[in-house]
Parts: sequence; C-alpha cells; structure tokens
Amino acid sequence: MPKNPEDRRARRSRKLLKESLLELMKRKTFSEISARDVADAADMNRGTFYLHYSSTAELLRSLEADLLSELQALVDVHMQETVAVGSVAPVFDPVLDFAAEHRETCAVLFNSSEASGFIQALQQLICQGSEPLVKTWFRPQDERLTDYLLNFLAWGLIGLLKEWFDQDMALARDELMASAQCMVEGAAVSLFPRN
Repeated sequence: MPKNPEDRRARRSRKLLKESLLELMKRKTFSEISARDVADAADMNRGTFYLHYSSTAELLRSLEADLLSELQALVDVHMQETVAVGSVAPVFDPVLDFAAEHRETCAVLFNSSEASGFIQALQQLICQGSEPLVKTWFRPQDERLTDYLLNFLAWGLIGLLKEWFDQDMALARDELMASAQCMVEGAAVSLFPRN
C-alpha cells in the first residue's frame, strides 16, 4: 500500500521549518524570531507554519524532542554492552558520532539561552543513562553522593562536547574519547572505589 502523500508533505514541511529555525538561530536570538520569519525562511506561508506548530517555542521544543529521542534510542542500544565491558566507550563512541553528525544543531542549542530546556533534558538523559553504570560498577552506598557524581559527570560531558564544538573539533576524536573516559572513571573511582 503506498504511503499517504499528505503525511510525507507534512513531514517535509516540519523538517523545513526546523531547519529554517536553526538557521535563523545562528544569526538572531530566539526571542527575535517570529513565526513569519521561520515561514519565510522555509519559503512557506504563515498558515502552513500554524498547521504544524502553534508558536516558535513549540517548534523549538519539537526540534529538541526529536534530537533527544534519537539520542536516547542510541544510548539504549549500547547500554548493555557498556555495562558488560566496564567502560563508557561502547555508548560514548556512537554518541560522539551522533553529536558530530548533528554538530550544527547541537552548537546552536548549546549556545542559545532559550534552549535551556534542551540542555536540562540532555543533562537528565546523561544522569539516567549513567546511573545503572555507576551502581553496577561501583555499588555506591550513599545515594546522595551518587546523585552528586551523576550530575557532575553529566554537566562535565555536556561541557566537554560544547568546548569541542567551540574549538571547531580541533582535538582528535580518539583523544577526546580517551579524555572523557579518564575524566569519568577518575571522578567515580576517587569517590567510590571499584568493586
């Protein structure tokens, strides 16, 4: 059965609107961007914009949710291997590829104060993904210290990626991977001796 051309057009329109918003966010602050600006940049009329989104804020949230959903799926696929081998490499390696592939989007969202919902959600995704690793590898006794460590690691990894983008990915990917591994393990081991 052929796919509904209406669905295909709607997906294409939403994709163009998201791409247009990102392009505009490279040049303007989010609060300066109107639905008309986004529609014009996507070569659409404002009515088409409002068929899909009620506001630019909803469009931004949708863009962030898409990115986070893809990232969560990637983490889920590699988490079991990561727990088994005792290293963050199996999950961090594809996440780094994902970040590099979506570099422009991530850089825009990292540098936009209006996209703080994205950064908070990313921080939570990292904390939730890291929690089983910390509990399996280190068996911490103090839940409070575990929460501090998870937040420290999450913000550290976000900062690491942001700095890598800001420096135009000058540090070799393998070097960044090794550094991240050392930082994560160093912080965890100093707080909770490995079993």
